[in-house]
Amino acid sequence: MIARVWYGSTHVDRADDYVRYLEETGIAAFRATEGNLGAFVLRRIQGGRADFVVLSLWDSMDAIRRFAGPDPDRAVYFPLDDEFLLEKTPTLDHYEVVVRI
Repeated sequence: MIARVWYGSTHVDRADDYVRYLEETGIAAFRATEGNLGAFVLRRIQGGRADFVVLSLWDSMDAIRRFAGPDPDRAVYFPLDDEFLLEKTPTLDHYEVVVRI
């Protein structure tokens, strides 16, 4: 199992709207991709900023490629991300899941 981890931030006053947008875009795309095993959206609010971690679980790197395209290390962004995100990072991290309880 592979964990795909993406980080992003938005203004705190847009945090709830961004969660809804994530569910309509990225989370929906995960669900529609064969090999996705689930996902978590984590949020931490500090001051005027909302930081997000999206951790998705996949059965293989091939499954991630079905979602992300030929370069699985590139972040996938959706049309309105520029309206929400304070910055966009081009890449993200993958981890092999070695213990699961």
